[in-house]
Amino acid sequence: MSIYDFTVTNEQGESYPLSRYQGQPMIIVNTATKCGLSPQFKDLQALYDTYKDQGLMILGFPSDQFKQEVASAGEAAEACRTTYGVDFPMHQLTIINGKQADPLFQYLEEEAPGTLGKAIKWNFTKFLVDRQGQVVERFAPKTNPMKMTESIEKVL
Repeated sequence: MSIYDFTVTNEQGESYPLSRYQGQPMIIVNTATKCGLSPQFKDLQALYDTYKDQGLMILGFPSDQFKQEVASAGEAAEACRTTYGVDFPMHQLTIINGKQADPLFQYLEEEAPGTLGKAIKWNFTKFLVDRQGQVVERFAPKTNPMKMTESIEKVL
């Protein structure tokens, strides 16, 4: 199994397979626009601008699981665009933990458990996926995205 076996739904409500990004490294991140860590959107966008021509894809998945997101995916994506200049793909509000968690996030948690267990502890947990669709690293919510550059360059 790889990341390419999953289907996700973008902010407009359109489902698509992650195999769309086959051969591209990815950062998959659970986000929240009302979180104290939301300034990370700016750094995630900077990474995207720097590495997108080399194939890097960043996928944002807003989640209200920690009660820090707006009411809809469209509102979340608009807040990301207007406040932080985000132009990487954003998705529907996503359940990231528990029995109702989206299958993609269940897979990510299994493949790259955190230091305190598998569950995602907070917004802006970042998963780095290589060109073969394998999860290679998990970054804690407080890890500034710019500190991921060495790992990103290894999968490029």
